Amino acid sequence: MSLARLGLVGDIHAEDRRLEAALAIFREHDVEQVLFVGDVVDGEGDVDRCCALLASAGAVGVRGNHDRWLLEDRMRTLPHAHSRAMLAPESIALLSSLPILREVETLAGTLLLCHGVGHNDMVRLSPRDDGYALETNDELRRLLDERRHSLVVGGHTHERMVERYRANDLRLEGDASLVFVNAGALARAEVPCCAVLDLRAGRVSFFDLADAEAPGELESRLLP
Repeated sequence: MSLARLGLVGDIHAEDRRLEAALAIFREHDVEQVLFVGDVVDGEGDVDRCCALLASAGAVGVRGNHDRWLLEDRMRTLPHAHSRAMLAPESIALLSSLPILREVETLAGTLLLCHGVGHNDMVRLSPRDDGYALETNDELRRLLDERRHSLVVGGHTHERMVERYRANDLRLEGDASLVFVNAGALARAEVPCCAVLDLRAGRVSFFDLADAEAPGELESRLLP
């Protein structure tokens, strides 16, 4: 089945109450599938509850660098870091099952779901990147060279964005292009939000989750 309306969750960072609010928004908007970009762990909320909510929603996701670090027992001196011993076996099982990449069949073709950009969960892509910053983004170059995905959903920067990148932007030959969507993050130090991607309407709607008890629409952007 080719999906047309997707609920997008950015970096979660243990924010169970905001994740619950995001899932409620997705139900109100009749999304067909929930996608998340990882970094489920390392935050001030309840990781086990986040994992349970994702599982009950049938959410499809990928691992983030924080999830990888937890499973490898690295970088555990970070603020609000979790350890394997702190989590329920079911949560460890869910985190361990997350791949680096996923492909999702949509009305607009095969969507690539990742954490950073492509295979690298540490690569950052910002809407302000241009010139040298784009030309040296090897993962973005690879995606454009492969011409397999015209739509990519990623995270890592905690910054909402909807941008089109063309081969010419990276000084590549040809007419390849892709749209990159970042739903932002649930992390409380940011501007917490989630997004609904409606491919029939060609629109991404962002929802403010700063107050998990009273979420509201933040902004809406047309797909380029």
